[in-house]
Amino acid sequence: MNQPSQKKRPSMKDVAELAGVSQTTVSFVINNTPDAGIPENTKQRVWAAVKKLGYRPNVLAQSLRMQRSGIIGFISDKIAITPQAGKIFEGAQDVAWAHGKILLLVNTKNNPELKDAGIDMLLARQVEGIIYGTMFHRPVDPPVSLREVPTVLLDCFAEDRSYPSVVPDEIAGGQKATEILINKGHRRIAFINCTDPVPASFYRLEGYRTALRIHNIPYDETLVYESISTPDGGYRGTQALMRLPDPPTAIFCFNDRMAMGAYDALRKLGKRIPNDVAIMGFDNQELIAAYLYPPLSTMELPHLEMGKWAVNHLLRQISGKKDVKPVQHKIECPYIERDST
Repeated sequence: MNQPSQKKRPSMKDVAELAGVSQTTVSFVINNTPDAGIPENTKQRVWAAVKKLGYRPNVLAQSLRMQRSGIIGFISDKIAITPQAGKIFEGAQDVAWAHGKILLLVNTKNNPELKDAGIDMLLARQVEGIIYGTMFHRPVDPPVSLREVPTVLLDCFAEDRSYPSVVPDEIAGGQKATEILINKGHRRIAFINCTDPVPASFYRLEGYRTALRIHNIPYDETLVYESISTPDGGYRGTQALMRLPDPPTAIFCFNDRMAMGAYDALRKLGKRIPNDVAIMGFDNQELIAAYLYPPLSTMELPHLEMGKWAVNHLLRQISGKKDVKPVQHKIECPYIERDST
């Protein structure tokens, strides 16, 4: 059986002949060359010919000529496979697309060998810059090969602060979450923290303590419970806190998963949310927060804005605008009010 012959791809010459202009004119129109002096009606004829023929410029040839690939690399440990981090890529891609760039994603599954191979792959494809992102806010030791191109760290930072980075403002987020509960009349506010040695656990606790201090509420260490950052950890923490002689009237949970466990514990104790005990989460994992009953009030990790900022700053570096000191940028965590407070 004969295979259908492949249709010949239209060329710039074909566009020029159909529009009745030179190939140089077509090139000037398609590349939006400034000060080319092409009349508007000529531009319209060229674009009409482009549309009719289905002509596509040879991007590879253009990139070789301009020595720009038009590609931004994005390498991550495993955020690409987490549902709550989709907004990171949405924000990054929106900005990249607006500037005519393509985002090339490499997910390494937290495998060091895959990470090194992924970076080599991106560099071999002449990416203009790289975003290096992590699953959760933490310090990292970036591979030396990242020095070859402009690089921005996302949701992480280098210990020596030698790379520009963007992270959520965990301290301000913890403070705001606690102040919201204070402003609703609570004074016995507990904090269920996680046991993982990550910046978020230290910073959110610091924000909690700062809010208490500002509002002249004594810090009570019996109201701080540490456990694993799962529903079971939140359940056990809530059970322990509610057994105190003077139990809390509000509980701020390290994340939404722990808050889910807190809901179960309070339900089994016959307590109503928020009438008897208010609950505040963190992260805004919508598959959890929006579908608990009552829906969970929580602080949102600014994934969308972090993705946007990372690409914008990377493009600034690519254009040659470099700072004396790499920017260490923090983005506010918005409050998402629902019914649990």
